Amino acid sequence: MSEITPQQRAEKAATAMWKEDAASKFLGIEIEAIAPGEATCTFTVEKHHCNGHGMCHGGYIFTLADTAFAFACNTYNQSAVAQHNTISYVAPGKLEDTLTATAVEVSRSGRSGIYDVTVTNGNGESIALFRGCSRTVQGQLFDEGAA
Repeated sequence: MSEITPQQRAEKAATAMWKEDAASKFLGIEIEAIAPGEATCTFTVEKHHCNGHGMCHGGYIFTLADTAFAFACNTYNQSAVAQHNTISYVAPGKLEDTLTATAVEVSRSGRSGIYDVTVTNGNGESIALFRGCSRTVQGQLFDEGAA
């Protein structure tokens, strides 16, 4: 049996995770791209995502960023969870705007990883900056022997 490539591993891990990710599907989040240590997810702001100021609630923006982070840190088929995250909101998300969260690995050593996620609006302007720190735990998303 031939070994799978890092890109194939990332795609298979994302497929396995997505199969069980009811929360992201419920919110309308979609995966646009996956690569080793990277993920891009999108989401369109609808009326029920808006707060009392008429802008996208920060919790939804955080969730979009957290989703991209989760898919990026699990691309190695080693189960990884969030250890801690921070977010800075730099502009409002607006009704009917498509937001894009792009996660990029900054560092991965031992069981720990650091990922930066930039959330942009449809014009490519930054909405939020998120940093996620991951920790690998026991388990895999798919059996590589069956890959």
